[in-house]
Amino acid sequence: MKTTEQVLPPNTINSEEMDSSKPKSKTLNPVIILLFVLLAAVIMTYFIDSGQFERNGKLIIPGTYQVIEKEMSVLNLVGIYPEESQAKAVSLLDALVSIPKAIDKRAGMIFMVLFIGGMFGVLNRVGAIETGLERMLSVTKGNVYVLVPCLMIVFSMGSTFMGMAKEYLLVIPMVIAMASRMGMSNIIGLAIVAVPVKVGYLASITNPYALSIAQPLVGVPVFSGMGMRVFVYIVLMIIGIAYVLRSIQKEAKTQSLSCDWDSTPLSLRHKLILLSLALGVGFLVYASQTWHWKYNELSAYYLALGVLFAILGGLSANDTVNAFVDGMKKVLIAGVLIALATSVALVLAQGQVLDTIVYNLANLVGNNNPTFAAFGMFFSQLLIDVVIPSTSGQAAVTMPILAPLGQLAGVDPHTTVLAFLMGNGATNIITPTSSGLLIFLATARVGWGEWARYIFPFFLMIIASAMVFLTISLAVYA
Repeated sequence: MKTTEQVLPPNTINSEEMDSSKPKSKTLNPVIILLFVLLAAVIMTYFIDSGQFERNGKLIIPGTYQVIEKEMSVLNLVGIYPEESQAKAVSLLDALVSIPKAIDKRAGMIFMVLFIGGMFGVLNRVGAIETGLERMLSVTKGNVYVLVPCLMIVFSMGSTFMGMAKEYLLVIPMVIAMASRMGMSNIIGLAIVAVPVKVGYLASITNPYALSIAQPLVGVPVFSGMGMRVFVYIVLMIIGIAYVLRSIQKEAKTQSLSCDWDSTPLSLRHKLILLSLALGVGFLVYASQTWHWKYNELSAYYLALGVLFAILGGLSANDTVNAFVDGMKKVLIAGVLIALATSVALVLAQGQVLDTIVYNLANLVGNNNPTFAAFGMFFSQLLIDVVIPSTSGQAAVTMPILAPLGQLAGVDPHTTVLAFLMGNGATNIITPTSSGLLIFLATARVGWGEWARYIFPFFLMIIASAMVFLTISLAVYA
């Protein structure tokens, strides 16, 4: 047994037990927050003109926006509309119906999250995570200033090179357990994963989900302009790692962040389980990239991994099912959050105001000064991401509009793409309408309000950095 200079309370990775000894801060439940966002979306359909672009598939055709006739009154709230109206505001009943519609639309994603929770329920039951963390702490001697930066760099590489995001749902519970084991809060554990993943998307050195759509739409080869994005990645990773380590230091002032670790060798059973987990993650990345697995295939894969871990761990059929169901219960709220976030988009689409929002925000782009135009693109993308949090979806909607506007203002297409990446990535790290962020929060059992307070200073740093990056990009591609 080796011991660091400071000692934690008794060894445990149960975050619930650790959290119970800390004063609970009163924050709004994320479900309530999203219900307010949904209500705001309903109200927007009454005060924003309905309109639409013509489309070629999913791509907007620039210059085709038209306002659609819409008569609005208080009667619309109860579902009474004039028959001659081409568009209509969304009633309260329609808003409620949008929630089960959203559940149906996102059923694949919801079940994937539930099955991930079930799989980790099995892993916790066989004790593989706890023993694996012991070995990790033993190798790094419990030094968070070595362990945390190394983990963050590895996570960021997956997202910036391959566009990995949902794959890290497998990792979050293990990092949360590690953070709890070392006396850190759940929010620090989440930040160790979420910050580098989001930074990776902000830079998107070779991220196919962003670049394969955005760059062809502005007329440049896919993956071109990589040098600037590598520079963005390095700078933002330095800022991100410093931000997380600084937050760890703040927690260290109020409590010990060191721990005991057990250097006893792993049992053969746990070695097999951890090896299977590592191979399983590797194969998951390969399969997702090669065969383009969707949510149904991923759900089946997580279910199969759960069964494999149970067999290797020697669990009975009854214990396996109980562990799987217990794990699903812990992430059940994620399904509700995903549905509510999706229902916001459904309400805006039903009220036919989404294209109007995009059209008006695109007008932020100036047509004389390239710097003002680049900044206008960035801030418009920053706001559009609230209603279109999907990276590929936002690229398909905004790039056909912003590309010609940028060219008229003298902005190089590579800078237009950078403005898109920075705006989309910055908002995605904090917006409650992003189902990807909500899944991360639910898996880590961190409330959106708590996360927003933690990450807001970093969000402002990203905005300030983005303006510097855009200025440099304008000079590089002038």
